[in-house]
Amino acid sequence: MCRSIKQLRHPEGPPTDEELQAAALQFVRKVSGYRVPSRANQEAFDDAVRAIAASTRMLLDSLNTRSPSPTRPGPLERVNG
Repeated sequence: MCRSIKQLRHPEGPPTDEELQAAALQFVRKVSGYRVPSRANQEAFDDAVRAIAASTRMLLDSLNTRSPSPTRPGPLERVNG
């Protein structure tokens, strides 16, 4: 699992579109092995990011939970805490 992808389900509310987009972009970069795709692959890369962001939104909107989202300390809180 890519350590830099953070949990998007949190007690403050649903993730923003920007958070979903950033997580989807990280995932596509990791899976494809490309930080920046070639011009020939840009459309496929962008389509994948959009599809993953949409799927993630659908998943998070569909989850039924009894308790609030778990909270985990951020990296600085773990180091300084």
